[in-house]
Amino acid sequence: MLSAGCGARPTARRHAIVFSGATMGTTFSVRIAGGPPAGFAPGFELTARTAVLAAFDHVVQRMSTFEAASELRRFNAHAATTPFALSSETLAVLQRAQQVAADSGGAFDATVAPLVGAWGFGAGASAREARPSASALAALAEGVGWRQLVVDTEHGQARKQAPALQLDLSGIAKGYAVDRAAQALQALGVERYMVEAGGEVRTRGLNAEGRPWQIAIEKPDAWPQQVQRIVPLQGLAMATSGDYRNFYQLGGQRISHEIDPATRAPAAHALASVSVVHEECMSADAWSTALFVLGPQRGLALARERGLAAHFIVRDGDVLREVTTPAFDAVLAASARQRTT
Repeated sequence: MLSAGCGARPTARRHAIVFSGATMGTTFSVRIAGGPPAGFAPGFELTARTAVLAAFDHVVQRMSTFEAASELRRFNAHAATTPFALSSETLAVLQRAQQVAADSGGAFDATVAPLVGAWGFGAGASAREARPSASALAALAEGVGWRQLVVDTEHGQARKQAPALQLDLSGIAKGYAVDRAAQALQALGVERYMVEAGGEVRTRGLNAEGRPWQIAIEKPDAWPQQVQRIVPLQGLAMATSGDYRNFYQLGGQRISHEIDPATRAPAAHALASVSVVHEECMSADAWSTALFVLGPQRGLALARERGLAAHFIVRDGDVLREVTTPAFDAVLAASARQRTT
């Protein structure tokens, strides 16, 4: 996903503050419309940047699969079925992950970490020169399955029902980090902003031109990056999952990081990307992953059934075909009405 008009360094124009940087193995950008909140000096962008980076770092320290000392890595190293104390933030993300897993029939599954690694993705992994054997995947799958994770928010802990269970929150934690960054800006009194990290975005209020924030869905397979569709957002979040950024070729086949728990293999279908609009970025992130894993038919059917605002880009030979749900069309219609009032 591209955020239309994002700058590369802190600037102020048309009463906007813009800054960007690196986090969570990707980049982020922030736009604040209307200038600093009342009571803040002209150097407010430094205050805002510090708050946003602190929010991102807070999530990294808890949910990163790459940071050796993260809470998630310590949970994964806990090879026992006894309860393990976790922070309220990690538990909240796990609780939402489990809910989306249940609602998607297991298409979203935070316990697929062993399979992700087996296919050459995740911390310390590299692209493979041969497919993992069926027996190796079957052995790893004994510790995979969202029902084998018990989340107990009342007592602040989670428990593995299989000692080999490993978590990978890359399909939801980045969206949660964007939500945290947005909340940090609101705590400073910012009412009009766009926060984006690695393609996941959350907005509030209107942009510097007095319009909904113009967020671009990226055209799959295009390089340099191109825009497929502009989505105007106000007070909503959007996340995109696809197979065109994190992948490698093996035997003429595209091997994507999006793993289907049902097949124990990367999702293989004609779907190039799914973008989901939601009130919170964490849910948009998880649902875009689930719908992508399900593919163009089952994913679209589930999105319509659950009233999700989703945009699908399907490869049809050399043509990219767009399919949307009624809820997504309603988001666009509502934005059009706002522009005329």
